[in-house]
Amino acid sequence: MPESTANGLRFREAFERYFDAVTRYCYRRLPQSMAEDAAASVFAVAWRKVDQMPEGDQTLPWLYGVARNEVSTFRRSMRRSSALRVRLNGQPRHLAPGPEAVVVESAEQEELVRALATLRSVDQEVLRLRAYENLPISQVAIVLGCTPEAAKKRCSRATKRLRDAVERSNRRRAPIRSRAIPEGGDG
Repeated sequence: MPESTANGLRFREAFERYFDAVTRYCYRRLPQSMAEDAAASVFAVAWRKVDQMPEGDQTLPWLYGVARNEVSTFRRSMRRSSALRVRLNGQPRHLAPGPEAVVVESAEQEELVRALATLRSVDQEVLRLRAYENLPISQVAIVLGCTPEAAKKRCSRATKRLRDAVERSNRRRAPIRSRAIPEGGDG
């Protein structure tokens, strides 16, 4: 079988098998209007680099790595576009809420998402790969381009930073003791 035919089959198999996962990855990180374009860009890159695409269990993490780069590119574009609009319109800069805001169903999740947003983007990505994409550390390492040991440390540190952010948020919202008269009289 010619190499181009074999590469075409490899690409088609990866596309059919992982398109939904890559698209969900993009939807979790970008507004809906950009997520589908980002997913398409991931597979355009995969098509151009099909001979570099690993096979088997390594394919999805490799695609997530490409998606990570594409999402970063789309976010940069979004920031530049927003900054330009601000300059042109003289309006204050307000970024649209991320897809996480759409998914939030409870106060606890909302609090966690707020705390996650305070973390560095690298920490956010590590936690999202583990929680949203359900990747084991070995595959997180592939996406991040580091060793499994480094990925494990990054995940541990990011988890601690998230925990600290939630605690800080809770302390800021701690109720102030009321000096109101207790029920039943002035006792």
